[in-house]
Amino acid sequence: MKTTKFQLETLTCPSCIKKIESNLGKMDGVSEVKVLFNSSKVKVQYDEAKVNKNQLKDTVTKLGYPVLSAS
Repeated sequence: MKTTKFQLETLTCPSCIKKIESNLGKMDGVSEVKVLFNSSKVKVQYDEAKVNKNQLKDTVTKLGYPVLSAS
């Protein structure tokens, strides 16, 4: 398992958290998603054999949350 973190632009509402967690959580290979509202960070634990960091980033971006940085 691998863990990556994304720094997003400011999240504006608690429903943003649910939307991101739900969509990333449905992806094959993702085992855990945590969104920190106050810091606008997303932490994802995933299986690199099934999904990669760019796919995760693209999913978040397509939901309307630009990723400022990834680590």
